[in-house]
Amino acid sequence: MAQRLHRLSPQVAALLTLSGALASGLSGSPPPASASLLGPVLRLMRPQLERKLSDVCVSAAAGGQASLERSLREPCRRLAAPASACLIAEAESSGRSFGVISELARGRLGDDSEVVVKRCVAKLLGLPADSLREVSLEDLQRRFKLPVTPR
Repeated sequence: MAQRLHRLSPQVAALLTLSGALASGLSGSPPPASASLLGPVLRLMRPQLERKLSDVCVSAAAGGQASLERSLREPCRRLAAPASACLIAEAESSGRSFGVISELARGRLGDDSEVVVKRCVAKLLGLPADSLREVSLEDLQRRFKLPVTPR
């Protein structure tokens, strides 16, 4: 697993960067049945999620340099599409759609979103979905030397 963690894909970096940028302490877990009922709502929110992922990617990668921001807009936009698709699929499959919708509506990353982000990161690294359950997002961000936003 350690060797896989060293090979960071752009999608993993985008997911971890988003999680750091939106970090907060919201919690709540819906029953699994809500996943299939709320999937359409999450899919309606996908354009907003893609914009946020893209913006966070540009901001984190450019470090405030305007010329770099311009050149990163398109690559970050392309990364946001598969990252948002993964987040939505994992929210549904984990039964956390309601919590994720609540957190997205508040513009925050809480417990449900954190689980979904970790599941996507694991999936993109080729690991079992729950293999990063015990690893904090902050530890993952530090491991990949991404900006860490304190909670």
